Amino acid sequence: MDVIVHLMIILVALVVLDQANHFTIKNAVKVSDITQLGKTAVGFSLLAFSTSLPELSVAFIAASSGEPAISVGNVLGSNIVNICLIIGVAALILSLRHRGKVNVISSFAREELGSLYFGLFISSVIPLSLVYIIEASWFVGLVLILIFMFYTYQLSKIRIPSAEGTAVSEEEKGKLKRYVFYTLVGIAGVITSAYFLVESAVVVAESIGVPESLIGATIIAFGTSLPELSLSLKAFLKGHSSLALGNIVGSSFMNITLIFGITLFVPMLLGSPISMDMRVFQNLIIFSLITNLFFWYFLSMGRLSWREGAIFLFIYLLFLATTFGAIQLQPLAT
Repeated sequence: MDVIVHLMIILVALVVLDQANHFTIKNAVKVSDITQLGKTAVGFSLLAFSTSLPELSVAFIAASSGEPAISVGNVLGSNIVNICLIIGVAALILSLRHRGKVNVISSFAREELGSLYFGLFISSVIPLSLVYIIEASWFVGLVLILIFMFYTYQLSKIRIPSAEGTAVSEEEKGKLKRYVFYTLVGIAGVITSAYFLVESAVVVAESIGVPESLIGATIIAFGTSLPELSLSLKAFLKGHSSLALGNIVGSSFMNITLIFGITLFVPMLLGSPISMDMRVFQNLIIFSLITNLFFWYFLSMGRLSWREGAIFLFIYLLFLATTFGAIQLQPLAT
């Protein structure tokens, strides 16, 4: 009976998740039109910050409990999921729908495309640099937080010319606060429904005998990226690819700067500063770098067809295979 109840919760959560995504996207587009920030900037900031709340909560809990490695692994793993799985699935679906090549950046403004490149650059360079620095301390965390604050401020000053946007009436402009509030309400619905979906999925998985280690490496890791996954896929399917890509790359940028920075900086505030050996995460960093480089190349070529989607999904499957292989080898090594 308990399993049946949780299966019902999963079904209800899926319905709520779909409706919350639709509500969020509709109002986020309104915010973009009124502010002239552009859909990429809105996705990069407002949506990315909100959908990264699961990773942010993991960072605070892990940092305060003395287990920062959990947050770092979650951040790097989420970045791989965000690009490989979300864009891979979206590219396949869109290619099937349009029966051919899909160009998702044809309508992008130069400033919007620059935000994506910068986000990918930061998400790639910082983890790679920390491998060579070897140790990441509270000072590194502070620098990462300052990078996040500085670029967010710079992004808020960029405006997309009105000729490239949508004409908005004065009456609509007066409703900006309302649309921002509605967007946040929609995101809260996405996160809440995703939480119940993951919790019930864990209960069902445990009831059929799935090992805890496998649940943690799949359902939980996937669950923290579920808000980005569901919201971005919906945005892609509704034709708002700039909003979706802004959310995906913005989440990766936020994970590496704000969330990683909090993971390193908070323990110092609590009186127990840490110093992490980043070589432990070398496998995750390599996969993250490969993913970002492929994405950078596809963006520069203006291509996102089923071939690119298949490449991303292959990278993701390869990542899962090596991760599970490492988990299975750990008991043997001890």
